[in-house]
Amino acid sequence: MARKTARPGLPVRGSTTGRPVMAAMDLLGRRWALRILWELRDGPVGARNLLDRCEGLSSNVLYDRLRELAAAQLLVQGADGYALTPIGGQLSTALAPLDEWSRAWADAVRDA
Repeated sequence: MARKTARPGLPVRGSTTGRPVMAAMDLLGRRWALRILWELRDGPVGARNLLDRCEGLSSNVLYDRLRELAAAQLLVQGADGYALTPIGGQLSTALAPLDEWSRAWADAVRDA
């Protein structure tokens, strides 16, 4: 049975408050969700190309995530494939500091 799409204002896995941050963590914490969004950061990508870019991702999980992320209004399907919506694109901007931090972490671990 498929999970409901996490939405602000509604209870989600691990929280009954409906806080937007909890809904975002539920949605983005689902297998492959962040990776799919990350792969769309530079422009539209077709489903086959997403499968190629995400080694180990099954087509069933891909289409489940695409449906959930579209229902959450983070991406849309167009003629060129799947693309981020304006609010989905803002997520890429929001993740940039985490990307920067993770690179510093990698350097620290490598140098330790």
